[in-house]
Amino acid sequence: MNSDEVIDQFLKGLDNAHLPPEREAILRTLVTSLVALVALDPDDGDLKVAATVLDELLDAANVFSPWRERPKFTVFGSARTKPYSPLYEMASQLSAAMAARGWITVSGAGPGIMEAAARGAGRENTLGVNVELPFEQSANPYVDAETRLVEMKYFFTRKVALTKESIAFAIFPGGLGTLDETFEILTLLHTGKSTPAPVVLVDTPDGTYWSAWADFVDGAMIKAGYLDDADTCLFRIVRSVEDAIGEVERFYSNFVGFALEGSLAHVALKQPVTPSLLDALTRTVPAFAAGAGYRVDESGLLTFDFDGRRYVNLRQVIDVVNADYSV
Repeated sequence: MNSDEVIDQFLKGLDNAHLPPEREAILRTLVTSLVALVALDPDDGDLKVAATVLDELLDAANVFSPWRERPKFTVFGSARTKPYSPLYEMASQLSAAMAARGWITVSGAGPGIMEAAARGAGRENTLGVNVELPFEQSANPYVDAETRLVEMKYFFTRKVALTKESIAFAIFPGGLGTLDETFEILTLLHTGKSTPAPVVLVDTPDGTYWSAWADFVDGAMIKAGYLDDADTCLFRIVRSVEDAIGEVERFYSNFVGFALEGSLAHVALKQPVTPSLLDALTRTVPAFAAGAGYRVDESGLLTFDFDGRRYVNLRQVIDVVNADYSV
């Protein structure tokens, strides 16, 4: 029996008679990859990695699935931030305010900023994604370890779980892990691998962490040509809880969602698309004004030609459509 026959037999053994063709195709791809991996005769280490990754993603799906309908807000920051720190208090207040607005806080479940966020949101409004480390970190007491916590071995699967379902991000000062997460999120947004979302970099009123980071981005990245000035629109530096909340609410004041269909972008808005908005977009974000330009499709969605690359310009479009409806 060849590999294709093995795959066919396996799929027939599943209760998939009523599966949509798209889902069956995904299952076939998954099984085909597994068979190919076994055929390569890898050592046990490769197979263990593959099995662990699938288990961790499944565990995360099980934890997150009951809360799919609620908006999620991921908080990142240092595990070393102490409870007496103003940043700890800000993280707690921010998550409490978001919970009051119906949001669930997602965090790394550890100490410091992660603990502060969970404490502010409360156990009923917190999901935790912990990572196994030899020196840290056990889950903080404000995460429900029975039903709202997933523990992972790998950082990369953890970052998938921390970012996949969230539609807003708040990042507090931290070390290597925090900066890794910061650049990961910005890279996902920059390349369109993540749904457009607001990113707020939170500091105290007199803090210098994010301003120094922004100076590095400007002086070592933008001036050297590794980034464009426009790329900085993907994040906002804020210095109060109120400003952080304002940025998130402003982002969703009119913008609802984005979908790509072939070479066409469709943007759903709360308010009808007006001629004045189309004119403002043409003037302010000319990157998508060529050809047929900005227009309204038969479903009432804002539509324009999109090459699948200019996600920074897409963020500029979102800022324009929100301009007249911001909080």
